Amino acid sequence: MALYVQKYGGSSVADAECMRRVAQRVFDTQKAGNQVVVVVSAMGDTTDDLIALAKQVNPEPDEREMDSLMATGEMASSAILTMALHSLGAKAISMTGQQAGIQVDGTHLKAKIEKINPSRIRQHLKQGYIVVVAGFQGMNPDADVATLGRGGSDTTAVALAAVLKADRCQILKDVDGVFTANPRVVPTARKLDEIAYEEMLELASCGAEVLQSRAVEFAKNYNVVLEVMSSFEVKPGTLVREENKQMEQMIIRGIAADKNQAKVTLLSVPDTPGVAAKIFKALGNAKVNVDMIVQNVSAAGVTDISFTVAKDDLNKTKRVVEPLVRDIRATGANFSDDLAKVSLVGVGMKSHSGVAFKMFDVLAANKINIEMISTSEIKLSVVILAKDTDRAVRALHEAFGMGVRARQAKAAPKKKTARR
Repeated sequence: MALYVQKYGGSSVADAECMRRVAQRVFDTQKAGNQVVVVVSAMGDTTDDLIALAKQVNPEPDEREMDSLMATGEMASSAILTMALHSLGAKAISMTGQQAGIQVDGTHLKAKIEKINPSRIRQHLKQGYIVVVAGFQGMNPDADVATLGRGGSDTTAVALAAVLKADRCQILKDVDGVFTANPRVVPTARKLDEIAYEEMLELASCGAEVLQSRAVEFAKNYNVVLEVMSSFEVKPGTLVREENKQMEQMIIRGIAADKNQAKVTLLSVPDTPGVAAKIFKALGNAKVNVDMIVQNVSAAGVTDISFTVAKDDLNKTKRVVEPLVRDIRATGANFSDDLAKVSLVGVGMKSHSGVAFKMFDVLAANKINIEMISTSEIKLSVVILAKDTDRAVRALHEAFGMGVRARQAKAAPKKKTARR
């Protein structure tokens, strides 16, 4: 008997009809002789609607109360799906994150899973139940509910798969798998049969919305093979697993874009030891995640320091930075939230040169200005104006020959020419 952990996203459980379809698929999995644990997201746009409602009564709501509010979306989904399973004659039980034994740290809105006690889940599985867990949440040390951040249900599923030693962890969504780019932006984007953990981690952290980056980290650390697949059709998806030699043959595996970017520039910062540490320690203490950092060449004993943060964290960043300007004797700070990050990712970049030149050349040909650059062994990212994002992604996707038509052209047999 195999153990499956299946996670269904918000669009997969958006309404009653979707719930019934998912319930049938889950029940079919159990009837095939498997134990099943299901993790669900909130229905459709429920989380966005709850956030919007909260901000109507308070533009900057308390983070603890936001967690208490947002966690209800997944709780509702788990209960409704369980009811749908009951209507099919299945034995099923819903559980909150706390009931499932998920313990997290004390950070609200971006909590991290610290440990899981799966004894209650195992007990229900032995009794023949399908266990439906509300994703995206756990209990913190104060016995309060805390959520795991956007896409946190993915992390819930992978963490449960790891601790339960599941035979398979399936992430079922409204897409067929992982694509070379967002197919809504690039119609010729191609579905990948497999992708390495490192590549998927970079794509996820750079804005690809298929998987949460922490879910991929969990999968890599505990060697959980993920299968990203469609919840609407039963067909193979994309396997996320350890890198192999075949993966290195493709230079660029995918392109990601993140429009949730903001840039902060501290002007005329004294170029003395300890100043940068002071800036980023304050941001760290405020739980602000910093992405790219650029420091200009020092001139006359001062320098400008620029860095990017999530647009959602910009107001919090301003509250940290504005008093710092006086404290470190900088002359001021600029804030910009009309930016996006575009990234090329591929393990093949480790052994191929010229990727940076080609990327910059393509952007220049399309008159797209680069504001910041960041690189790693398998990633190349640039910050550009948000309005240029989709155009940049389409141009790069075509230039690197990643689309369906490009692959078909390469695979087509060459026509023989008659001798004259």
